[in-house]
Amino acid sequence: MEIAVTGYRGSMVDWTLARRVAAIAGATEGSTEVGVDLIAASKRLEPEVAGYTGLDPQGHAPPAEVVDRAGWADANLTTFSDLLTPIADRMSERLGRAGPIAGPLRMGAGATIATEAGLITGYMSQRVLGQFELSLIQPEGPTRLLFVSPNLRKAVDELEVDRDAFYDWIVLHELTHVVQFTGVPWLRDHLGGLLRAYLDTVDVRIQAGPAGGLPSMPNMQALVERFRDGGLMALIQTHEQRELMDKLQPVMAVIEGYSEHVMDALGATLVPGYEKLREAMDRRRRSRSAPERLLQKLLGLDLKMRQYEQGKRFCDAVAAEVGIGGLNVVWRSPEDMPTAAELDDPAAWIRRTSLPSAA
Repeated sequence: MEIAVTGYRGSMVDWTLARRVAAIAGATEGSTEVGVDLIAASKRLEPEVAGYTGLDPQGHAPPAEVVDRAGWADANLTTFSDLLTPIADRMSERLGRAGPIAGPLRMGAGATIATEAGLITGYMSQRVLGQFELSLIQPEGPTRLLFVSPNLRKAVDELEVDRDAFYDWIVLHELTHVVQFTGVPWLRDHLGGLLRAYLDTVDVRIQAGPAGGLPSMPNMQALVERFRDGGLMALIQTHEQRELMDKLQPVMAVIEGYSEHVMDALGATLVPGYEKLREAMDRRRRSRSAPERLLQKLLGLDLKMRQYEQGKRFCDAVAAEVGIGGLNVVWRSPEDMPTAAELDDPAAWIRRTSLPSAA
């Protein structure tokens, strides 16, 4: 799942440059043809997801959209805009103390941030299959359900799987994210609050460069990585940030693991050849070259994979013991989310939430 915000806000960062860099880095393709009507597939499968989970989207599920890589990158660069604008503003304020060179420093820093954000987004635009896009920073912002056409076509070819079945399976995953955020009233505000609190802890320090003259720039790529697909953990430094991550990480793991559980549970009955699809998807996630694995680690994507795996193990174990209704207790309140320790000990979470065994 990706989270994005609509609308660029003014700052020193040149987001037009970021979009150009992302389009080049993503080697974008213009065609959005995938050979299947994904809009119709989403409408057909939404009642199945709502029926199994018991989560009601309450009429707020957005229509599916098929986009190319540039379209996906543009949507996600708005995420960087909202996430980085407060940080960039603090940087701009400090750079303003540099006197006559403040203007050039701001321009240089803004171009650096834009280029790095564009490169990261361009890389990611080659990997993402589907995305439920919503704003955590702006709770009233619009939502979008996106599917990235060239990546879907490429995945079908590389995995050698049935096209229609694979697309249905991916749609099930993204629709689960839709019902999570539209059917659980507190979830969006809760995650947004944690994220805003984390942003407030990011301190921008302008230190003298090695020559003692111009100030050296903070590592803005590191700041971007903290907010790109779970990459926050790698650069946590303060006690306050660790406490926030102890609250945020289990929620993200459950969100992803729950979607993995639902796509498997429904896939077994609705998607022909589902077992082969699961094997192929797991193989796709594991089969990366050494340079690509290193890049994913730098971007925090290895943590994203652990979220899928750890969250799925938790959700599968809880559902096997107390059923989907018991698992849905995670959506009862923020306090009912598992702790980091309980993610690896589902039985402890079941005991804490006083759930009877399904047996």
